This record gives sequence, structure tokens and C-alpha cells, in this order.
Amino acid sequence: MSAEKDRVVLAYSGGLDTSVAIGWIAEQTGSEVIAVAIDVGQGGEDMDDIRKRALACGAVDSEVVDARAEFAADYCVPALTANALYMDRYPLVSALSRPLIVDHLVRVAREKGASMLSHGCTGKGNDQVRFEAGIAALAPDIKVLAPVRDSGMTRDKAIAFAAGKGLPIDVTSKSPYSIDQNLWGRAVETGHLEDIWNGPWEDVYDYTADPAQPREPDELVIGFTDGVPTAVDGTPKTPLEIITELNERAGAQGVGRLDMVEDRLVGIKSREVYEAPGAIALITAHQEMESVCVERDLARFKRQAEQRWAELVYDGLWFSPLKRALDAFIADASQHVTGDIRLRLHGGRAVVTGRRSPASLYDYELATYDTGDTFDQAMSKGFVELWGLPSKIAAIRDRRAS
Repeated sequence: MSAEKDRVVLAYSGGLDTSVAIGWIAEQTGSEVIAVAIDVGQGGEDMDDIRKRALACGAVDSEVVDARAEFAADYCVPALTANALYMDRYPLVSALSRPLIVDHLVRVAREKGASMLSHGCTGKGNDQVRFEAGIAALAPDIKVLAPVRDSGMTRDKAIAFAAGKGLPIDVTSKSPYSIDQNLWGRAVETGHLEDIWNGPWEDVYDYTADPAQPREPDELVIGFTDGVPTAVDGTPKTPLEIITELNERAGAQGVGRLDMVEDRLVGIKSREVYEAPGAIALITAHQEMESVCVERDLARFKRQAEQRWAELVYDGLWFSPLKRALDAFIADASQHVTGDIRLRLHGGRAVVTGRRSPASLYDYELATYDTGDTFDQAMSKGFVELWGLPSKIAAIRDRRAS
């Protein structure tokens, strides 16, 4: 690489837009382009093929990072302990991977002495915010280039550019859908889905089998330690292994299909179809483990914190002070969330069928209505009277004033 030229680190996917962006950036800025591709469990092409394609498209250097274990442990697990569901439904599939990608982009930029970072996002989506807000937090001195958004690099122009330069990109086949996928799930949009009256066709799905098809149910036990999944059916496993196994087993039962109209950060509503079999199964189990182990008022407040956590991550503020503070709270709230959840996967649903924990707050002798009940019901009369006293006094006042 020439020491005289500026360097740009590009978040590289291997697709048309980011492949064209390599030469486009070089022509527009005179800079050398370093392509960085991150494996977050998206599957598809071999990562070394993607690395070689970046070089063939004109990158002076290309790096691929196997970040699957890091993504599982440092991004998916925090989302799980936060029970993170944007709008109470979406498990933050794409939003979770962006801060990890940003972290590696900044690392490479520092190592290679690059003064600019680049991404292939459009101006209509959330990802432009996630990339650029993350970069601003980690490397405020580094400039950002967004050729698709800012330089008029439409698809037609990108195809013409690729053909003119003889780039090794297949521009003839194009899926009707825009798809982003990783270890935590799969997001699908565009095509016939843009008409929100249309139901999803079966070809939309890849991570999940049709839940209506007959099959035997699958029952498993997930072990948690301080809120983190650590075992399946009694066998200790890493977060990556657990998420991978749950994707396969829950996906085979059609668990985790979501079809929703969501509120994008840029102010528009967007129709999205998601598949997140492992995420939905694990969140279902984790929520139930918390219901056994977390004290009432802490649980109530945590549910409020979870919603804000999910909004921050969706909005691209993974590195914000509030997100860090909420992480500390959630970690403290999770310290007794230990035990086992039995989960039944069948017909598109993950249903809890059993719970056990050494840190359980469930006391059978207090809960039972049968012989052996230790709850002193005589205490309840005075408690109920005092609990309702403020409302009673207010009601008397209102009646007197009317």
C-alpha cells in the first residue's frame, strides 16, 4: 500500500454495492480501499472467496474476521439477558451485528492508518445510523463515506460500473427480497412484502420449516447461570453452540416467524418479516427463568429497562452512556437467574413446561392452597385496607366535592 495515499476501510459484504464501492471510492477520492468482511454467522459464501473478490475488485488489502463466537457471547447474550424485543416483538437481528462490525472497522482503521471508514447503506434505513453513530462514539476523528447514500450510486449505475470495469460480480440474478441474516436471525423485506396486505410466501423463509406441517414435538432443557445459557439437556455448551443448536431445533419446528410493520428510526414505517428461531426460544426460556428467580419490584423495573435497552440498540446507540449504565443494571439483576427451563418446541411455538432453580423465590408452602399452607391469611385484611386507603380517601373527597 502506498504511504502517500489516504486509506479508506470499507465494510464489505461481497455483494454488488460494496464491490462497486471499492472502485467508486478510489475514483472519487483517490484513496486506497481496505475491505473488511465480518462473519457473524450469516452463512452463504465462503469468507475466503469474499476476501479474494474484494482484491479482484480493486481493494489494496482485504481482511475477513470470524466473529461468530464474539457475536454470540458479547452481543447476542446481552440481548438475551435484556430480553430485548423492539416493539415487544423484534429480537434485534440486524441491529445487534452493526456495533460489532463497527468495532472491527475502527480496529482495522487504527492498524492500517486509515483516515476514513465507509459503508454501503442507503439513506432510508436504520443501518446508516447504526454505523455512523457507532463510529462517532469509537472514532470521532475518522470521516465516514456512504457512496450509495451520498454519491448517487443507484443499482443501475452500480451494474453499469461493474460491467465497465469487468468486476467479478454476478449482476444478472437478483432476489426479489432484501435479506440480512446472522446467527441471531434473518430479516427479509421488499418485493411483494412492500404491500402490507400481502401475506408472506413460503419462499421468504429459510431458517424455519412450515409450522403447519405435522411433526413430533421436540422437548429440551436449557440451563442458565446468572442469566446466561450454559447448557442444553445437561451438556455444557458455549453461547455459539447453544444458539446454533436452538436455531436448528426450534427452526425445524417453525418457531420464530414474525411478520410486522415496525417504526424505523428515520421516521417511516417498514414491513419486515423475521425468522429468529433460536432467539425467540431462548428469550422465552430466559423470561421464565427470571419469573422464578427475580424479586417482584426488580422484575417490574427491569421490564421497563429492557424496553429502553432494545430501543437504544435498535437506534444505533450501542456505545452510548445510557446503554452502558443499563448493561450494569441488567448484569446485577441477573446474578441469581440460575437454573433449568424445560421447553417444548412444536407447531411454531416455544412453550415452557418446567422450571427448577437453586435460587428460586417460589415457595411451595406459601403458594399452596392445600394442607401445609404456611401463608397467614389473617394478615391480609389489614394489608388490603391500608393498600386501598389512599384511593378510598380520594374517592370520599371527590364525592364530597361533587
